[in-house]
Amino acid sequence: MINKEVEKILLKVQKPGRYVGGEMNSVVKNKDDVDVRFAFCFPDTYEIGMSHLGMKILYSIFNNVPYIWCERVFAPWLDMEELMLERNIPLFALESGEPITDFDFIGFTLQYELSFTNVLNMLKLADIPIKSADRKELKQIVVAGGPCACNPEPLTDFIDIFFIGEGEEVDLEVIELYRKCKAENKSKDEFLREAAQIKGVYVPSLYDVEYNDDGTINSFTPKDNAPAVVEKRLMLNMDESYYPENFVVPNIEIVHDRAVSEIFRGCIRGCRFCQAGFLYRPVREKSVDVIDKQCHTICNNTGYDEVSLSSLSSSDYTEIVKLLEKLTSWSSGEKVNISLPSLRVDGFSEDILNKLKTVRKSGLTFAPEAGTQRLRDAINKNVQEDELIETCSKAFNGGWNKVKLYFMIGLPTETYDDVEGIAHLSQKVVDTFYRCENKPKGKGVTVTISTASFVPKPFTPFQWYAQNSREELMDKQLHLKDTITTKKVNYNYHDADTSYIEAVFARGDRKLNKVMEKALEKGFRFDGWNDCFSFEGWMELFEECGIDPDFYACRQRSFDEILPWDFLDYGVTKEFLIKECEKAYKNTTTEHCRLKCNNCGAAKYGGGVCFERR
Repeated sequence: MINKEVEKILLKVQKPGRYVGGEMNSVVKNKDDVDVRFAFCFPDTYEIGMSHLGMKILYSIFNNVPYIWCERVFAPWLDMEELMLERNIPLFALESGEPITDFDFIGFTLQYELSFTNVLNMLKLADIPIKSADRKELKQIVVAGGPCACNPEPLTDFIDIFFIGEGEEVDLEVIELYRKCKAENKSKDEFLREAAQIKGVYVPSLYDVEYNDDGTINSFTPKDNAPAVVEKRLMLNMDESYYPENFVVPNIEIVHDRAVSEIFRGCIRGCRFCQAGFLYRPVREKSVDVIDKQCHTICNNTGYDEVSLSSLSSSDYTEIVKLLEKLTSWSSGEKVNISLPSLRVDGFSEDILNKLKTVRKSGLTFAPEAGTQRLRDAINKNVQEDELIETCSKAFNGGWNKVKLYFMIGLPTETYDDVEGIAHLSQKVVDTFYRCENKPKGKGVTVTISTASFVPKPFTPFQWYAQNSREELMDKQLHLKDTITTKKVNYNYHDADTSYIEAVFARGDRKLNKVMEKALEKGFRFDGWNDCFSFEGWMELFEECGIDPDFYACRQRSFDEILPWDFLDYGVTKEFLIKECEKAYKNTTTEHCRLKCNNCGAAKYGGGVCFERR
């Protein structure tokens, strides 16, 4: 339902389809028939938010409950924001077209640290007080979850409740508690104290933090009976976890414009830089029949002709060949493409290749992460160079001529020899194409390499590591560029400036709240976009607030320092992470979870890969 005031300005913005709603499968309810209205806010544009699987799942879960109406809200782009401010139009939800000012819950998903400014800007655009302490009534409860909630401290002044871990169950438990407290005329403070007793709920106002003279944390103290440690929530049985039969079909083209099916959560590998691989332990798979049914149903109900199998490492699904056989039994006849992202070099078998040949070809993507074997061992990638070459050879002989390779710059223990190794490895892939007897006739090869700057993240073995300085990262990027000698290799690299700010907030503490507030005053938003990001602006902001960003990004921490996120329990013990960090400096690898249990701590959940027979 289009807001009448919004309708007047739609022809003045670049993409009106972002703001009109009314998409197929969107849910519209009578607001008088519901007890709780939930604004699900994605702190980025419509095209990015509508591509996000977690939002699709939670949107459907909430709306399946008769007394909840969940509506979608996205950050308006600059042109729309300017007109909204000019016409006094507050931020609105797509389903009803109504301002979210009086909604019961304002929920954000935190996928990327550089979207934090959008969280505050969206609250401001909605005419909602940005600080939790200024929202006194039992309404406008601002909640947040997602991977960046694993270090919630830079946002603690603004968020009432953080959901720790997977949200399918804990979100509904909190909403039900809210409904009960609302019916009993309880205060917001009473509601928050009760909510803090729910596993997976962190209420930052119920904790006090004291600091040492050097700026590190001295103590983290709960009050009002809040738990000393907040333990994550997770879905153990993935076959029984909720999965929607419908997705909202967007009105305009989005970033990932296809159906998505989650095949498992977690990762067996233990790459030491990878936050997701530790946050989502243990690995829990869906069965072939369940995945097949969900894929077919989603395609039938949305009209999509492509379905992507979502996971951290698709080829690690134990029955991947059987799954592909089942999917292609109907997908090829119905002209549906099966997409397998996140393939590992050592998991690309002839069987997988043959199944992929039956659908339309796109480029293949692999992530060696490092250019030399020594560094791949240090980060526990457990991929050998000959495996990459063999995999590329299979692909080229199978008809492919485009390969994308992802690497990281600035990894712990990295040297300039490791950087040059990226160029040398890429050249070997090019040479492999021309050695293949069955390569595509009349075509050349294109190898695209992309490097991201390493960002040390919480709950990884590298959480203590000092990030390379901006100057070091940029110098390594240019060195790699100069080392590439063939036009068959295209090189893309991620901006080192944004990676630096990302590291500041990834490992930040509560002192960064004042930086966030000042950023809002100065109009910072969409910092993940080149159009809006200003490194100089951020540096001026830190200086104005008396904050040294190097303290968070480029400082090596000791193992005995209290980290801002130490009170959260994601199932992996600090002792295990320390042991893995020490092994990295010895270039020593750790076997993956299906070969050997390494006692990371995740077995305490009583399910998943920890209890499979090896």
